Amino acid sequence: MIFVADATGLCVHIGDEWTALTGQPVAEGLGHGWVSRVHPEDRGIVLDIVKAAARTASEFSVRYRILRPENKPCWVAAGCVPSIGFPEGKFIGYLGSLVKLAEDSTAGITAYGHVGRFTPPPAHGLTAPQDKLDRIADHLIMAHSLIESDGAKAALPGLRMALFEVGRALAARDRTQPILN
Repeated sequence: MIFVADATGLCVHIGDEWTALTGQPVAEGLGHGWVSRVHPEDRGIVLDIVKAAARTASEFSVRYRILRPENKPCWVAAGCVPSIGFPEGKFIGYLGSLVKLAEDSTAGITAYGHVGRFTPPPAHGLTAPQDKLDRIADHLIMAHSLIESDGAKAALPGLRMALFEVGRALAARDRTQPILN
């Protein structure tokens, strides 16, 4: 599932998969509304990682529990790459991906996060992007992580421009929906 946040951390786009995963309508998940679906014991970790990453416009990843529609916890992994505005190179927010973790891989794990390099986990059926623009964003995020690890860094400026444009298109598309939080 793809999401977009502005430089202040407000969620400005969230994929429709969010509602299926959490039971929360997309419009209610915008702004800071999504935080209400983060497990109470994990909220501090998630918010601390997001704030730490935003201070330095860094990539980040975080593993935590969200609450499903029946308030049963479900483990997810999320991460973001910074979106840089062109041509001035100013940090304008994040393009992120959230994936439900397989239940058989979550025994004994705890919530944690890391500011720095982000490698997205493989998509899970429930959180796999369904919208075409969300799928494009998902592939660009994956390409970004592969380029970072492969050493083909000359491709990063063009890829970052593509990430910026896709993030802008996602955010613009959702500006027609009110942010309830």
